[in-house]
Amino acid sequence: MVSRATSDLGIDGKHPFNLEGWLAHIATGRSDSEMATIRSAYEVAKTAHATQTRASGIPYILHCVAVADILADLRMDCSTITAALLHDTIEDTEVTLDDLREQFGDDVATLVESVTKMRRLPGWRNDEPLPNKQHLYAENLRKMVLAMAEDVRVVLIKLADRTHNMRTLGALSEERRKRIARETLDIVAPLANRLGIWQVKWELEDLALKYLDPESYHYIASKLDERRIERLEYIDNFVTTLKDHLAQAGIKAMVKGRPKHLYSIWRKMTQKQLEFENIFDVRAVRVVVDELSECYSVLGIVHTLWSYVPGEFDDYIATPKGNNYRSLHTAVMGSEGKIVEVQIRTQDMDHHAEYGVAAHWRYKEGGKFEEGFNEKVAWLRQVLEWKEETLDASEFVDQFKSDVLSDRVYVLTPEGRILDLPQGATPIDFAYAIHTDVGHSCRGAEVNGRIVTLNYQLKNGEQVKILKVKSGAPTRDWLNPHLGYIKTSRARSRISQWFKHQDFDKNVVEGRKLLERELARLNVGGTNLEKLAKRMKFDKLDHFMAAIARSDIKMGSVMNVLQESLHEHSDSLRDNFKKQSAPRKSSSGDVLIHGVGDLLTHMANCCKPVPGDPIVGYITQGRGVTIHRRSCRNAMQLRSENSVRLIEVGWEGGASSTYPVDIKVVAFDRTGLLRDVLSVITNEEVNLLASQTHTNRNSLQVDMMLAIEINSLDQLSRVLTKISQLPNVQEAIRSKGQ
Repeated sequence: MVSRATSDLGIDGKHPFNLEGWLAHIATGRSDSEMATIRSAYEVAKTAHATQTRASGIPYILHCVAVADILADLRMDCSTITAALLHDTIEDTEVTLDDLREQFGDDVATLVESVTKMRRLPGWRNDEPLPNKQHLYAENLRKMVLAMAEDVRVVLIKLADRTHNMRTLGALSEERRKRIARETLDIVAPLANRLGIWQVKWELEDLALKYLDPESYHYIASKLDERRIERLEYIDNFVTTLKDHLAQAGIKAMVKGRPKHLYSIWRKMTQKQLEFENIFDVRAVRVVVDELSECYSVLGIVHTLWSYVPGEFDDYIATPKGNNYRSLHTAVMGSEGKIVEVQIRTQDMDHHAEYGVAAHWRYKEGGKFEEGFNEKVAWLRQVLEWKEETLDASEFVDQFKSDVLSDRVYVLTPEGRILDLPQGATPIDFAYAIHTDVGHSCRGAEVNGRIVTLNYQLKNGEQVKILKVKSGAPTRDWLNPHLGYIKTSRARSRISQWFKHQDFDKNVVEGRKLLERELARLNVGGTNLEKLAKRMKFDKLDHFMAAIARSDIKMGSVMNVLQESLHEHSDSLRDNFKKQSAPRKSSSGDVLIHGVGDLLTHMANCCKPVPGDPIVGYITQGRGVTIHRRSCRNAMQLRSENSVRLIEVGWEGGASSTYPVDIKVVAFDRTGLLRDVLSVITNEEVNLLASQTHTNRNSLQVDMMLAIEINSLDQLSRVLTKISQLPNVQEAIRSKGQ
C-alpha cells in the first residue's frame, strides 16, 4: 500500500517535500476549512519537530506526514488526519495538550492524548526475566484495547504509525528490526485484519516477513518476478474471456487481476507444505458488481467456463468473517491447467474489504455513525470485560490472542443463526455464546445430528444443538486447560463467576482436595502449603484454597511456583555453606552439591527425582553421589543406617534438562488403549523411554508402567491429566518407586 504521494511528492526524503502537491493529493472530498486545518497542523508539527531527525536521517516531520498520508488513503476524516500530523508533538516537543486543544479543538486534542498514552507496543530487553516480559506485554496490550474501545481512530493512527515505521525499519539494528517485525506480525497485523483494514494488513505482513525470514521473502519475490510478464498475459486473457461472457449475460462488472501478497503465499506454503508452483492463488482475479444477486450469477458463469477446484470454494457472503468481510471465493482450472483464484463481491463489499472500519467513519447528523459501525467493533466491548475478570497478565494475553487474533469458525444454531467463535471453540463455548444459563445447563451436544463430546472442536458450517438439563451447573473440569473443554474468555469468565458465588467454606474444602489430589498424583510430598500460598500472593491459606476451587489461579501456575520455590530453597542452602566451600555444579548439570567439590552424580533409579522434588544426596563407594527423593524408601533406610554419608543437595535454579519419570496407568482393557496413551505422550512432545503392560485376563484390568522424560512438574501434570481422560482409564499417577 505504498502511497503515490510517498513516492512522487518527497515524503520518503529522497526528494524535497512538495507540501502543495500533497495537500492537493488529499483534498478530494474535503472542504476548504478542513484543508486549512490540516495545513495549520502541518506548520505546527514542522516547527515542533524542526531539530529532530529519524534514525534514517530524514527530517522527523516527514514521518508525521507519511502517517497522515496513509490515513488519507484510507479516507479518514479531518480530525484523524490532523491528529496524525500532531501525534508525537506532546510527547517529544514543547507543544502542550492545552496548545492543541486551543488551536484544533477537543476532538483532535483527545486523539493526540490517547495516542500518546498508548505509547509503543510492548517491548523489552532480551535480558529481562520472562515474568517482566509478560507483564509489559499484557499491560501495553490492555492499553491498546481500551483505547480502541473508546475511539477506534486512536488505533488507526497507531496502525498507520507502525506501517511507516515498518517501511523504514532498515535503518535500525538487526535485533530491533526482528523484535518490531515480530510484534507487528503477532499483534498489529491481526488487529488490522480484525478491524477489516486489509490494505494495511497485507503491507504489514509482507514487511514483517522481509525482516523475520528474509530468505523466504526474497525467494518468493524472485519467483513472482521470474514469469511476471507471462503471468500478466495469462491473467489478461482470463479477464478478457470473463468480461466478454459477463457482457453477453448483461452483467456490468469491473474485472481485474489482483496483486498477490508475499506473506499469504509463504503462509500457504508452510501450512500446507506446498511448493510455490502448487499455490492456487498466485494467479488471482477480482470481479466487482453492483447488486448482491449478480455475485451468484457471476459465480455460475465462472463455473460454466472453467472447472472449479473441489474444496476451494468459500461463501463469505452467507457467512461473513469476524471482521465483516464479505465475498465469494472460488478457484478454477484455467487454460493450460493453471489454477486461478476468483473473488466476487459488490462495490460496497469491496470498499469495506479495503478500508474496514475506516470506511464507516462518516458522521451523520447528531454525531452518530453509519448503521453497522457499532456491530463491527462489538468485539471490543467484550474485551473490556476482561479488565476486571483477569487476575493474571499472561491470562489476559492468552484471552486476547484466542478471542481477538485467532482464526474464526462460523457455526449455526438450530434456528439457522450464525455464531462467530475462535478456531478451536467447543460446544460449551457455543452454549455460553448463546446465553450464560444455556452454558451452565449444558450436558451434551449434537453436531449435524450426531452426538459429540463436549471438548469436540467445532468446524465451519456445522449446526450445533445443545442438550440441557433443567437445573444444571458447570463442572470444575471445564476450567482445566489440559482437557480442552473451553476456548473463549466468555465461557471461562462465566464459569469462574459461578464458582465465585458458591459458598466460601465449600470452596476452601474443594480447593484443598484439588491441590492435595494433584500433589499426590504427582507424588510430591512434604509441601508447606502456607509458604506456597504466600508465594502465590495470598495472605491466608483458606483464600488460596478457595481461589484454586474457583479457578482464579491455574493448577499449572501453582506447580510452576512450587518448583521455583524449591529452586530458591536450593539457593538458600548453598548460601549457608559458602563459608565452608563454594557449591559446585555437579556433572548432572542441574544439581548443586553443597560444601564439597565436584563429584560425579546420577539420579537414583528407585525414585527418579525431577526438579520440584525435595532431594538428598548419598555418597556411594566408587560411584559418586546418588540423588534420591527425600521420601524415597531407600533414602530413609540409608538415613537410619549411615546418615554421615548423606549430603545436602538442591536443584540448580536454571534447570532446563529432561528427567526420567515412571508413571502408572490403570485401565480396563480395550482395543487401541496403548495406542491412545502413546498418542498423548507424543502430542505433548514427551520422550518415551520404556513401557511395560500387564493384562489380567479375568478382570480385564491393565496395568501400564511407562518411563518418560519430562522437564517440569507442570508438563507431568498435563500428561497425567490427558491420559486419565482417555476412555476406560481409571487412574494415571506418578509411580512412588521403591
